[in-house]
Amino acid sequence: MPIRIDRLLITGAAGLLGSTLRHHYAGRFPHLRLSDRAPLGTAGRGEELVPAELRDAAAIDALFEGVDACVHLGGQPVEAPWPTVLEANIVGVINVWEAARKAGTKRIVFASSNHAIGFHPRSRRLDHTAPARPDSRYGLSKAFGEDVALYYANKHGISAMCLRIGSARERPIDERMLSTWQSLPDFCRLVDVALTADYVYEIAYGVSANPRSWWDNSRVEGLGYRPQDSAEAFAAELVGKVTAEPVNELFQGGPFCAPDFTGDMERIV
Repeated sequence: MPIRIDRLLITGAAGLLGSTLRHHYAGRFPHLRLSDRAPLGTAGRGEELVPAELRDAAAIDALFEGVDACVHLGGQPVEAPWPTVLEANIVGVINVWEAARKAGTKRIVFASSNHAIGFHPRSRRLDHTAPARPDSRYGLSKAFGEDVALYYANKHGISAMCLRIGSARERPIDERMLSTWQSLPDFCRLVDVALTADYVYEIAYGVSANPRSWWDNSRVEGLGYRPQDSAEAFAAELVGKVTAEPVNELFQGGPFCAPDFTGDMERIV
C-alpha cells in the first residue's frame, strides 16, 4: 500500500541532489527534515535542519524520530580509502536502517549507484534483476546498501527503492554520459515515484530517456516513472570524448574501473 508521509527526512541534504530535492519538496509535506554534516543554511517554512554524522548511531536514532519516509543520499559520494567508505557507507547505512526500524519509518529511498554494477560490460543490457558487479570500494558499499535494504524490507517491512543513479547532473560531459545521464528534473520525477508508488522492494536505474542507455528501466516505468529528458540532445558535442583507459571504455562503470585495476579484462566473471 502507498504510505502517508507527514515528515520526510532527506540525508545528504547539502549536496547537489539533496539541495535539488529540498527545493522540489518545499511546501509539499507538513514537515521536511534535512540533515547533513555540511552547513544547511537557514531553515525555510516547514523545514527542520538537523546536522548529524552517519557514524553516530545515537544521533541517527534521534534523527529518525517521527519520520515516515527517508530519502537517504548521505555518505561518501565517490571512491575513497577503506576507512572512509566503511564509516560513511557501511556503518552509516546500518545506522540508518536500524534507526528506521526503531522509529517505525515505513520507507527508505536509497541512493545506490551505477558503480554497484560497474563491472558489467557495456554490451550487456541490464534490468532490475541484474546482479551486483561493483567496480570500486565505493561501488561495493552501494551493493551492500542494496542488500541491507532488501533484508530490512523482508525482515521488518520497511519498503525500499534502491536507485542505481547514473550521472545525475545538470548536463552530460562525455560520451559515456550519453548512456548514463539523468537530468535533475528526471531525478526528482524518479524520487516522486519512489516515495508514492506501491511496492515492497525495488531496484531502479537513475537515468533519463537516453536512447543509448545500457539499462532497461521498464520495472520502475511500470510504477509511474516518466523521464522527460534525453542526453541525445548533447550527442554532437560529446561523441568521441572518452578516456584513454581500455578498461574504462569496456565496462559500464567507466572511470571507477581503472584505478587499482590489476585483473584480466577478458576473465572478469
